[in-house]
Amino acid sequence: MKPETILERQRAFFLSGATLPVEFRLKMLRRLYAAVKKYEPEIAAALQADLGKSEYESFMCESGFALSEIGYMIKHLRGYARRKVVCTPLAQFPSVSWRQPTPYGNVLIMSPWNYPFLLSVEPLCNALAAGNTAIVKPSAYSPATSALVERMLSECFPPEYVAVVTGGRRENAALLDMKFDFVFFTGSQAVGKEVLRHNAERLTPAVLELGGKSPCIVDETARIPLAARRIVFGKYLNCGQTCVAPDYILCDRRIKGQLIAEIRRQITVQYGQNPLDNPDYGRMVNRKHFDRVMGLIDRGKLAAGGGSNPDTLQIEPTVMDNVTFDDPVMGEEIFGPVLPILTYEKFADIFPMLAGRPKPLALYLFSQDKRRIRAVTQRISYGGGCVNDVVVHLATSEMGFGGVGESGMGSYHGRFGFEAFSHYKSILDKKTWLDLPMRYQPYDRKFTARLLHLFLK
Repeated sequence: MKPETILERQRAFFLSGATLPVEFRLKMLRRLYAAVKKYEPEIAAALQADLGKSEYESFMCESGFALSEIGYMIKHLRGYARRKVVCTPLAQFPSVSWRQPTPYGNVLIMSPWNYPFLLSVEPLCNALAAGNTAIVKPSAYSPATSALVERMLSECFPPEYVAVVTGGRRENAALLDMKFDFVFFTGSQAVGKEVLRHNAERLTPAVLELGGKSPCIVDETARIPLAARRIVFGKYLNCGQTCVAPDYILCDRRIKGQLIAEIRRQITVQYGQNPLDNPDYGRMVNRKHFDRVMGLIDRGKLAAGGGSNPDTLQIEPTVMDNVTFDDPVMGEEIFGPVLPILTYEKFADIFPMLAGRPKPLALYLFSQDKRRIRAVTQRISYGGGCVNDVVVHLATSEMGFGGVGESGMGSYHGRFGFEAFSHYKSILDKKTWLDLPMRYQPYDRKFTARLLHLFLK
């Protein structure tokens, strides 16, 4: 079926009002939850085929997260969908005011290849909870997972409610040329700009989940062994292909040697003497990205790793020392297992160093100094992050996840996901048993004027 036909049918289905009842939404969410449970082994196999992910990591970072979000939404949906009564100004007496969440309508969800299952299903869960229909467009770079998502969702839902469109750039362009009521995009900044350009032509609202060079600051008060352990986990998870992975380390010059030594030790502890032989260590998604990341490695600045296997598209966990902001590796988001180390002389130097750079999706700070923690979290603009950990701030449905500036706009997860896919109507219900005269002409500049000043002071 052509995408235009799918959208036409989804528009008719939405206008029928079928998606509005909360009971219908809950039924569909339960159906989605059951489908994810049923397909768990096949999800793991697809992710292994596309990215070399282990079964453990596939559940930890994709299907398990999806189940958690769907379950959370099922638990809280009735509360989210209720109208919210708010105070009404005395000047509008007698009346009742409320905010009513309503679905946008027909939404497009464009998901990336690095977490292809989670980032297709999680926003879909939010969209359906809010009462929308959806077309899901998974990435062509993860064909096994995209095919599985299509099979699972077509088994789960009729196409006039949820449909999957597979393919590459041509299909992306065709979908962006269509009129949706809302677009949710996860991917690169370059493609995000293209999505926003198309949406601007149709005045279509959007959430953009992009990326950027997320710094990891380590000061001299940090617990270095623990910091190294957590940084190695977050950086090399999914072979570095994580939008919130620490892109580079910015550390106090005095503790750089100790930190590098601990990072090298942790690479061995977590991945073994030869990480390329570790069955739980993934690979680059394709040759293009393998070659791009290998091209960022300066062998004169290697502090660890640097090896690769072109046949399996694997790159060792790599650390680069003596890096500056002028190095090629600092010119773009790495999105691979290469960790540059930069230094500062005084902690206060980090603020001007980061101030003129694009706003990152995440920022991480390892420190025991409460004043520094407060200064970083308040003064630097970034999407979200952690203190004394990395990556895991996105693993909760209680906080919104999203970027700012160049790293995106809007957020989702839990209530924030429901709100992202909803329009909140502001409604005032004016009663008819009393009608105050102060707003009508001819104006009484004595009695009603005093009332007006009383009400609006």
